[in-house]
Amino acid sequence: MRALLTGATTFLLLLLNTLTLIGPMMLIALFKVVLPGKQAKAACSRGVMWIAETWAEICKAIFALMTPTRWDIRGDQNLRSDTSYLVVCNHQSWVDIAALVQTFNRKTPYFKFFLKKELIWVPFLGLAFWALDYPFMKRYSKELLEKRPELKGKDLEITKAACEKFADMPVTVVNFLEGTRCTPEKQARQQSPYKHLLRPKAGGVAFVMAALGDDLDALLDVTIAYPEGKPPGFWALLSGQLERVIIDVRTHSLDPALWAGDYQEDAEFRAGVQRWVSDLWEQKDARIERLQKEW
Repeated sequence: MRALLTGATTFLLLLLNTLTLIGPMMLIALFKVVLPGKQAKAACSRGVMWIAETWAEICKAIFALMTPTRWDIRGDQNLRSDTSYLVVCNHQSWVDIAALVQTFNRKTPYFKFFLKKELIWVPFLGLAFWALDYPFMKRYSKELLEKRPELKGKDLEITKAACEKFADMPVTVVNFLEGTRCTPEKQARQQSPYKHLLRPKAGGVAFVMAALGDDLDALLDVTIAYPEGKPPGFWALLSGQLERVIIDVRTHSLDPALWAGDYQEDAEFRAGVQRWVSDLWEQKDARIERLQKEW
C-alpha cells in the first residue's frame, strides 16, 4: 500500500509539473513557427529549452522528495553548457531517461533524443518533443526494406536533417546505439556477442558526427547499471522501490577522422567507424560487469 501511494503521488506531481509548463512551451513553439527572422526563431528556441530545463529540475526535486533512489553519478565534472556534446549510452529501461536528466540537466545544453515516430502520439509529451525539435525516426523492418528498397537510408536522412538544425546552437545529442531496450530475448535473437548489451548501430552516430563535426566538444560515454543487472520498470522508480542507480560518465576526445569520410558510400571509412563503435561497446560491456559487482 505504501508503494502504491508513493507511486500515485509521484505520478500526479510529475503530471502537474508537465501540465503547468507545457502551455508556455507550446506558446513559444508556435511563435517560433510564425515569427520571421533567424534571430527571433533562435530566441524562441532558447525559451523552449529554458522551460524544458526548468521542467527537468522540478522533476528531479519531485524524485528527491518522494523516493529514496540514490543517483550514484561518476565522472560528470568539468561539463559545460556552452558547447555541444555527443552522448552514447546503453539502454535498458525508461529509467535511463530519468538517469540522464539527473546527470546532465543544466550541466550541459539540453539534450536531444532520436525518438520512435510513434512517441509523437504520447499525450502531452509528444507535443513537448515536437516543440523541442526532437527528430522522430521511422524504423523499417527488414522485410519491408526487401519489398521497398527505396526506403533504405531514410532514417539516416532524418538524422542528417535534424543535426543541421542542431548546428545553430549548443546541444547535447543522445544516441542509444542499440536502437531499443536491451532484453535477454533480444540478445538471443541478435546473437549478441556482448554479455550486457545488444549489437550497436554505427550509422546514426556517424551521421551526427558528420553533421556537427568540429562543433562537438567531446564524446560522453555513459554507462548505466542497475542492482543485480535487472533493469527496473518505471513504476519501481515512481513507487520508491529503486534504491540506487549507477551512472558512469567517461569523456573522450573525438578524432576528426571519424567524420572525414562518406559513411554511406565509402566502405573502408564505414568499416573504420564501425570498429570504433565496437571498441566502445566492448569497453562498456566490461564496465557494466565491474559495476554490477558493487551490489
